[in-house]
Formats: sequence, C-alpha cells, structure tokens
Amino acid sequence: MNFSEVFKQTNQLCKVSPDGKYLATCVQYRLVVRDVSTLQILQLYTCLDQVSHMEWSSDSLFILCAMYNRGLVQVWSLEQPDWHCKIDEGSIGLVSSRWSPDGRHILNTTEFHLRVTVWSLCTKAVSYIKYPKACQKGIDFSRDGRYMALAERRDCKDYVCVFVCDDWHLLRHFETETQDLAGLEWSPNGCVLAVWDSCLEYKVLLYSLDGRLLSTYSAYEWSLGVKSVSWSPSSQFLAIGSYDEKVRILNHITWKKITQFEHPAIIDNTKTVYKEAEKRPGVGSDEMPLHNITMGATLFNTQSKYEICPLPVQIPVVKPDPDRASPKIGISVLAFSSDSRYLATKNDNMATAVWVWDMQKMSLEAVLEQTSAVRCFQWDPLRPRLALCAGNTKLYLWSPGGCVSVQVPTEGNLGHSCLYCSKM
Repeated sequence: MNFSEVFKQTNQLCKVSPDGKYLATCVQYRLVVRDVSTLQILQLYTCLDQVSHMEWSSDSLFILCAMYNRGLVQVWSLEQPDWHCKIDEGSIGLVSSRWSPDGRHILNTTEFHLRVTVWSLCTKAVSYIKYPKACQKGIDFSRDGRYMALAERRDCKDYVCVFVCDDWHLLRHFETETQDLAGLEWSPNGCVLAVWDSCLEYKVLLYSLDGRLLSTYSAYEWSLGVKSVSWSPSSQFLAIGSYDEKVRILNHITWKKITQFEHPAIIDNTKTVYKEAEKRPGVGSDEMPLHNITMGATLFNTQSKYEICPLPVQIPVVKPDPDRASPKIGISVLAFSSDSRYLATKNDNMATAVWVWDMQKMSLEAVLEQTSAVRCFQWDPLRPRLALCAGNTKLYLWSPGGCVSVQVPTEGNLGHSCLYCSKM
C-alpha cells in the first residue's frame, strides 16, 4: 500500500468527489481541491470564516462550504473558479446545510428548526418549508433524486411530507403512528419509506410512496428499542439494530423478521475470529524493517498483525453507565457491502469488535477484535472490502480472503473517519 504526504485539514473535512476525480479538504477558512491521481492542487478558495461543513454536489462541479457560526453558506465552482455564491441566513441562524440530488439547490435548516429554506442556484428562487422536526435523520432523498421525505412536527403529532424535487411541490402529507419520530429513510429503489420511533418505543413503520402504511414491526416493549436502521443496496433487506444487542433482518416481501443476529460475549459459532496482536520492537532489534524508519516511524512505534484465534473466543465487554444519557450499549452502526452480500455491525458495549455477517448464509462470517475501540468503518464502493480505523496510526482492511493491518506513516493518530475513493 502506497501513501501520499500528509495534508492538513480541520474538523475532519476531507471528502472525495462523487466522480472520484477530486479530493477536497478544508484548513480553517481555506478550501483546497486536489486531483486524486496526482494530488496536485487544482483550486484554492478562501471562505469568509472557518468552515463547519463541506459537501460536494452530485455532479462534482460545485462545493458547498457552510459556516454555522455566522449563518453563511458559500458555494464554489470547479469549472468557473471566479464564480461563487454566498447565502446569508441572517439572524435566523443556521444549523444544517446540504445539497439536493440535482446539485443545483441548497437546503438550509435554520436554528431551532423553524424552517427549511430551499435556495436555487439557477433561478435564485427561494422556497420555505415549515415545521421540520429536529431528529436524528429528518430529511432523506430517494436514490433517483425525484422525491424528498421530511419529518414534520406540529400540534404535538408527527407527520411525513413527501416533496417532488423538480419544483418542490408537496406530493403527500400524512400522519405517522409514532410517539416521537426519530428518523426516516427511503429504500434504495425508492418504493418504501422506513420510519422509526425514538428509543423509548420499539416501532418501525413501512410506508409506500402514496402514504399507505404497509407494515409495522415491533420486537418488544417496555425497554429501549431501535438504535440504528439500514437498507441493503438491493432493497431486499431492512436491518434494525437494537439496544438489546441484536440485529433483526426484515424481508421486502412480507416485512416480517427472517432472522436475527446476536452479539454474544463468547463466540463459538463463526468461521474466523481475527484478533489484533501488537508488538513493540526493542531498540536495535533486527526485526525492525528499515523502511519503517525512512517513512518517519520512530523506534518505539507499535507494530501489529492479525492472528486467527481458536474457538471459543471471549470478547471484551464494557458495562455501560446507567446514569448517563445515551448508554454505550446496543447496535449503533450497520453497514451493508455494495453487493448486499455482507453486513458489518458494531455493538457499543463491545467497542473493540466489528462483526461481519454473510447475508446469503444468514450467519456470522468473521469477527475482528482490535486492541483499541473502533471509531468507524466503511465498505469499498466496488467490492466486498471493509476499511476501519481505531484512533491510532493504523488502517485495517478486511475482505473474504483475510485481514491486514497497515501502518500509516504519520506522526499523529488517525481521526474518527475513513473514506473510500469511488474510483477504487
């Protein structure tokens, strides 16, 4: 694996363009755009303040830079570097900014979620959407970019609004059977909208595009419920992660549970358990490769590799503090591979482990046990390959063929995120 030199960035604002040709990074108030192939700087933009959020348009022609502290959004063009756009929300403030799927409209959510403002870059028209709900995931676009679903709260009731993105007219408006709607997400084929309740009530609702309730799923009552929800890219499965440390899989025909994946502390029924083993080379050790020193590593860098553990294996469990909000327990992350073959999960009270499930066999494929808590993981967009980082100087990769630990030549630790280039 080859590495580039280290590039500066702030607030972990580093994103590859959707077409995989450019890399954008923010360093305080500066936006730097590089060519992915050569890593040469193509454009350098100066914003009015430190950037809080940065996002590419879907066609990779524009970059949005939001400065939440000042209620400002600036938009930059790669094709016309001299052109730029500034959106000032004024005294009403700004808490969120994002692109619409067409890459020509910007949706700004004001402070206290008073409204969502839709700004058009083409016509300079402005549209206002009232009563957006402040929740985990209150806005979602269908994969084809035709529809937008918005969670709404008025008169102490939850509603869902479905808008047509061409002209932002309201297509459907219906009340949901939730006590406190926590999020919504379109299936990848755009036919079904999943809506789930807050963690205080286990309820997942499936709606059609015209607002008909297709099915309701609830696994249990009187306990903390849904923590995460994810569709498979094929739209055949809906994975629901719960606070009871289980993942339940619903099928797209009957919307009934077809299986559930448990995360026991003792593993005795999987194909492989990979455990990270660290080794700190001593001063003057003959085993220390010379290239590690030339890459900037010190004599005291810790090397690591994966070992295959014989079953059964005990996974470290951290007992959550019941007095703190958002207890560290339950399935917080669900991620399907691009071919829907594998599902990766993380159980918060087993923070050092990543579980990989085979969706064809509906069984546990592998477990990766790290020496440090896993910060994030992400699938390769083109093949079944998982990258993860654990807040140290290493990058970890899993594929059906095995695992590898890669030492990254950097002085500081890796951040809380990792990303794949779409051209890989």
